[in-house]
Amino acid sequence: MRRSRARIQHPPRPPHPSHAAQTTPPTPPFDSPAARRLRAGLGLEPEHVAYGMRSSYGLPHVTPDMVIDWERGTAAPTGVELTALAGVLWCCVDDLAGRPRTLREYRVARGVSAEDVAHAVGLELLAYLHMEETEQWRGNERQSAALIGLLGLSRPDFVTVSGRDWKLAELLQGAVTTRWQGYVRPAAKLLSLDRRLVEDVLRELHTAYRGTITAGLTWTNGTAWTDADEAGRDFLDHIVDRFWSAVSTVESTGPY
Repeated sequence: MRRSRARIQHPPRPPHPSHAAQTTPPTPPFDSPAARRLRAGLGLEPEHVAYGMRSSYGLPHVTPDMVIDWERGTAAPTGVELTALAGVLWCCVDDLAGRPRTLREYRVARGVSAEDVAHAVGLELLAYLHMEETEQWRGNERQSAALIGLLGLSRPDFVTVSGRDWKLAELLQGAVTTRWQGYVRPAAKLLSLDRRLVEDVLRELHTAYRGTITAGLTWTNGTAWTDADEAGRDFLDHIVDRFWSAVSTVESTGPY
């Protein structure tokens, strides 16, 4: 008598990483301060915005908490949600489109598929998708040049997609709030820029920051320190953009 074999039940295979990566559509670049400013200008509360997106644009999942998260920058709307949000706020989608901050956002903004990028730079698709997920570009010099050409990246853009913006911001904030001379070498090394150029720019930013703080020290109604503190925070919040603007200006006038 033949003994029947027990059928072994194997667990289902997990989805292939390349397939799983496609289940969540990438979000377009989003300017959260602009969304908050436009809503406030219309005298609307997050509840009003969420209701408008649900009732007028057929997005029943949108809640006031989602709108608040978008405005805080802790989440971003999808393409469909962004279009509906623009409609509720009586503006164009471009008014809510922020500067791309990640490799994925730059790729989406250029309308290029992940497969095309991976092929163009000479990477396996899964390796490239991993770089998008971790927001850290790890390509070599040749691959970096191919990426820059395909996505039309400027030097500041490439620093951003390489995941070095946070480190740059950290160095720049230290330079303008303390002794800038000690930050010239690490900043020049991080960005592969001429040391004399970085020296001139950090000196200029340090002077500008001190001037901003001093200008905020008004003694009207006892608000001197509050004004100076707010002015200083705003300067530091935009320190990376200020740095690249200063680099462009200094480069146009100096032999670097």
